[in-house]
Amino acid sequence: MGGSDAAFVAATRGPDPFPFLYLGAKHMVTGYDHLLFLVGVIFFLFRLRQIALYVSLFSLGHSITLLAGVYFGLHIDSRLVDAVIGLSVAYKAFDNLAGFQSLFGVQPNAKAAVLGFGLIHGFGLATKLQALKLNREGLLTNLVSFNVGVELGQLVALSLILVAMTLWRRTRTFEPLAAAANLLLMLAGFVLCGQQVADFIFGGPVA
Repeated sequence: MGGSDAAFVAATRGPDPFPFLYLGAKHMVTGYDHLLFLVGVIFFLFRLRQIALYVSLFSLGHSITLLAGVYFGLHIDSRLVDAVIGLSVAYKAFDNLAGFQSLFGVQPNAKAAVLGFGLIHGFGLATKLQALKLNREGLLTNLVSFNVGVELGQLVALSLILVAMTLWRRTRTFEPLAAAANLLLMLAGFVLCGQQVADFIFGGPVA
């Protein structure tokens, strides 16, 4: 979050719910790391009830840490959080490839993993807001509005992803390319993680 959006947030005094709702939605729709994780989560989910359950667990996790992280000032270096978010993408893709079962003979609890990584993603959202030094006046209202915006943005993005996934699943290319798609997803996660780790080691302190 930067430019005019950052300037607006930093200058806000008192509750201003609608702009914060818009900013939350915008941040989620443009948050490619969050969206890549959602792609991994729903990749092999075919029933709407399953999708709703897993997305709800993810939403619960990131709502808790977004609100608590900013309101109570729980601070973690944003690059380390984003590195773990990158790993979450790689983790889910590896899980989709049955990697844990094949290599280690175990199958982690998928629901617990999604909830746990949701908590990490929420800290990622929190660090972006913390960097803007929000004013305490009206903070809770603005935070809740931002979080509602995040959920609305997630709903819009997820709907588009589901449409694309549904159309792809109806073609003959889905089954032969599903493994390759998850390998690319896993690679993207490792790249995102590596970028953040490198920036943490060599980039100096966060401004």
